[in-house]
Amino acid sequence: MILQNLACKKGKGVAGHSVQCWAKRRRHLEAFPEDGTRGFATDRPSASQLREELAKEHVKNLSNKQKAKKEARAVDKDFFMSVLNSSATKRDAKAYIQRFTPSKESPKPPQTNSAAPEQRTHPSQGNGVNLGGLYGPASVVGSPQFLQYPHKQTGSLVGPRLHVALVKIRAPQTLDDETLNGVGRTLSQLARLGLLSVVVVDCNRVPESTQDPTWRSVATTQANRIVAAIDSEGVTEARLVDNIIGVYEGSEEPRYGAHTPIATHVTLRELMMTPLRRGVIPVIPSLGYTDMTQTAVPILASDAVLALTRELAGLPTQTCPDEDPEEVRERLQTRRAEVSLDRIIILDPLGGIPTSDRPNGYHVFLNMEQEFEPAKKDLLKGVQLDTAEASLQGQSKRDHVSDLGSSNPFSRFVETEFGGPKSTPQTVASEPEATTTPKPENKYHLQNLELVRSVLSMLPPSSSALLTTPDEAANAGKETPFRAGGVGTRRHRNPLIHNLLTDKPVFSSSLPMGRLGQTKSMMGDDPSTLAASITPTTFAKHGMHITMFPDPKLAPWEPPQPGKKHIKLTDSYIDLPRLVHLINDSFGRTLDVKEYLKRVNGRIAGVIIAGEYEGGALLTWETPPGVPDDGSPESRARMVPYLDKFAVLKKSQGSGGVADAVFTAMVRDCFPNGVVWRSRSTNVVNKWYFERSRGTWKLTNTGWTMFWTTPEMDRQTFLDYEAVCRGIEPSWADGKSILD
Repeated sequence: MILQNLACKKGKGVAGHSVQCWAKRRRHLEAFPEDGTRGFATDRPSASQLREELAKEHVKNLSNKQKAKKEARAVDKDFFMSVLNSSATKRDAKAYIQRFTPSKESPKPPQTNSAAPEQRTHPSQGNGVNLGGLYGPASVVGSPQFLQYPHKQTGSLVGPRLHVALVKIRAPQTLDDETLNGVGRTLSQLARLGLLSVVVVDCNRVPESTQDPTWRSVATTQANRIVAAIDSEGVTEARLVDNIIGVYEGSEEPRYGAHTPIATHVTLRELMMTPLRRGVIPVIPSLGYTDMTQTAVPILASDAVLALTRELAGLPTQTCPDEDPEEVRERLQTRRAEVSLDRIIILDPLGGIPTSDRPNGYHVFLNMEQEFEPAKKDLLKGVQLDTAEASLQGQSKRDHVSDLGSSNPFSRFVETEFGGPKSTPQTVASEPEATTTPKPENKYHLQNLELVRSVLSMLPPSSSALLTTPDEAANAGKETPFRAGGVGTRRHRNPLIHNLLTDKPVFSSSLPMGRLGQTKSMMGDDPSTLAASITPTTFAKHGMHITMFPDPKLAPWEPPQPGKKHIKLTDSYIDLPRLVHLINDSFGRTLDVKEYLKRVNGRIAGVIIAGEYEGGALLTWETPPGVPDDGSPESRARMVPYLDKFAVLKKSQGSGGVADAVFTAMVRDCFPNGVVWRSRSTNVVNKWYFERSRGTWKLTNTGWTMFWTTPEMDRQTFLDYEAVCRGIEPSWADGKSILD
């Protein structure tokens, strides 16, 4: 029967093709002279002419198809190249391509029966029906297998791993269509770049709002607006999925871990996974159904995000009594192999997480391991400034954000060959006084902060979070005026696209505010203009712990005093072998440990360690030449705070925020009054150093460039800095004459 059907279909196809060819040939055989009469046999073109015309038509059609394909490839190439060129360095572009290029072998779920894969990809052997090579292997894949003792199917084949971002959009009802269309365009571009979104719509409804009869229509309407905004681009499709979240009933709520109560869970999983596999963006309103009565109830958007996180990450949840534990385990393993939940993106009209520690009013980068509790306390106390007010406060000493002022007699020492702006006079303002009344919007900031903490605690360390405003996310869809959103004169970047390509914030967290382009001196005194120039975006990672020896919170780092114990690298709380490995790996050279310890022990100011020795800084107190090192007050007053080694493991360079975290800890917590260091004049890292320093000076006839962060420096201090940087001898075992 199967063969008859195939023959019938084949015959119909051949007959149709023959009729088309006959009709086409007849049109060519008939000739129409100018007098309107129809001619036949004598006017018919020759067979060779017919073949030539048919060949020309075939070539023309083929050429048009190839041209269309070439144009489509050119459009795609232009899109990717324009995005990569405008938003990423070569290193970032390479890392992005490595992350999002599918592997040659698609990941497959683990199999408990080794025979199962063979049964799905080859003709059955033994008890099955062996079709031999009649149709070839391709026609057998996925076809029914007639087995006398069928094996249990333990999983399904999966394609290339899906890279997914969870996106929560708060208060979409407050956004105009233009902004929402811009957000849809950006989500569509993310999908073209390899990152599919699962969108959760947050209309600020709470479970108590069931008495409001409009809650469901509002949630559905706003979700449909987002679907329409994504579909309007015509590149990526979106689909409303409003019946996949289940709500546990009863007084006891299951819990997963320390921070994530499970009030919700995903029920109809394939309603979400099927669109994702097809490249369609699911849009999910904050709507759930009770497990027992299947009643629609409003849920917190944060609970929906947590439920989706557990499902996409393949984490265990409460199972139904009739579910087979073995099937559940295999399903979770399959999900982990199929999906990589890379990011959580929160689009909130309030923007990122505010802070009182930066003049722009927002955290640029949050190392959750180190900074979650301080950020939470800051929000609970309401210690924050209005963005415009914070901008008007100027540059404070504690934040090290101003350049070396031109009013300083030594401003001529500031080098500009690295491409940075020349210094301008800056007025150092005192620290703003903290307000005592928490602001109402802090409730939403706290919810966002807690949600990011909970999601990242369930994901691998490589995952990240981005919090920004819908306006910032939509800027790719608007004609925006020029404004400096990064260092110097770089054009404003879409934070979502930039973060996807680089896995970094829009600008470095250790970058002083004075290097961000638009400052008060450039824009005047208009608070609204200043507020609009600041990007309220926060990038967060689970991060790593930053350890400082000694702890500057207990006592500030001061020059060594006679009779007091000095910190040494051989102390038990410092892992010297790992520290040496960090330095050797970062510099690509071998440290002469004996000579180095001989030089620095007794003058160490402190050590900063990031994570498990992924990065670090070693700082010393150096005595300028000609100053007696006798511990007297005069000698201690002249001692120079010197950054002797700044190291990051090669695998952590350029990503993860390790260097930023170490540098920020150094200038903010350890040496708020300034520190000096030197670097090879040809070092590629000098641009990074230049952007974070108050000034630089090339040491003639040495091959060194000197950098410092000291806000106010007189002539004697400058000369001491220069003398120290000229006089220190390297301590390398493999060619001490080579600059470090």
